[in-house]
Amino acid sequence: MISFTYQGIDSTLNEDKHRIWLNKVVQEEACKIRDIAYIITTDEEVLALNSKYLKHDYYTDILTFDRSENEVLAGDIFISLDRVKENAITHHAEEEVELRRVMVHGVLHMMGYSDGTIEERNIMRNKEDYYIKMFHVEQ
Repeated sequence: MISFTYQGIDSTLNEDKHRIWLNKVVQEEACKIRDIAYIITTDEEVLALNSKYLKHDYYTDILTFDRSENEVLAGDIFISLDRVKENAITHHAEEEVELRRVMVHGVLHMMGYSDGTIEERNIMRNKEDYYIKMFHVEQ
């Protein structure tokens, strides 16, 4: 099950389309979803979580709290819509596309992909690009 919660923001996200897309992403990676909760919120909320749980005192676009076991995905993915909007401007992308990038990024982390090295970041970015294109093809 994939759920969406919005804290301190308004959303026009088409949840059904995003659920279908994310399920296809997970299936293509030979995994299953038990429970993924997307919490789309503000910079301040994500900063507070980043500080409390990771001891990081900086803004980030996403925090993934992974409870996956083997190839069965579960966890909470907190997304700062403020950071997504800023990233979209910085990278000359549409906000909706940048939001999808962050959404799939969190799921890829749950599947075991990392972005700690340049090589890992390149793999992650290529997968993000591939799955973002899948969203547009499928819709």
